[in-house]
Amino acid sequence: MMNIQQKIKESIELKEKLLSDTLLLKRIADSIDMCVQSLQSGGCIFFCGNGGSAADAQHLAAELSGRFYFDRPPLRTEALHCNTSYLTAVANDYGYNHIFSRLLEGNGKKSDVLIGLSTSGNSESIINAFLSAKNKEIKTIALTGASVGKLKDISDIILNVPSSDTPRIQEAHILIGHILCEYIESAIFSNK
Repeated sequence: MMNIQQKIKESIELKEKLLSDTLLLKRIADSIDMCVQSLQSGGCIFFCGNGGSAADAQHLAAELSGRFYFDRPPLRTEALHCNTSYLTAVANDYGYNHIFSRLLEGNGKKSDVLIGLSTSGNSESIINAFLSAKNKEIKTIALTGASVGKLKDISDIILNVPSSDTPRIQEAHILIGHILCEYIESAIFSNK
């Protein structure tokens, strides 16, 4: 028997945990500040993720490069997986775990920010991207689940959702991502 109400309740309970986690809320605010500083200094916000997290990464990049709450100039953002010719060439020639890191090595600079979404915190392609970012002095923000994984030691900011249930983590990542987009947009375009 399906218990649809239970799934909705689990999602609500997780969001209530986010609401009461003052340390996480502070790290979200710090992430907003980091992204605003990057954009104001000519930087780019790069996003990366695999599978559903890739879809979320692309969604958030589009919110900032397109529009979110109001019409305004586009912001410099990019989801690192959107060029399929590049993606398949690098996956074929160097291995899938290098798809994000090579693009970041070619296009990233010190004023940029990399936001990686990995529910486990252990996705090798994301870890390699974060290591490349560190080599280029690019700031990093990791959106993970409760376990945080290997991203713990190589991220400037960890936004770890207190759950081990992948769908609930991804729902929370989109909530956090939308909060980031809203406040980045309003900070950059405060006159709107």
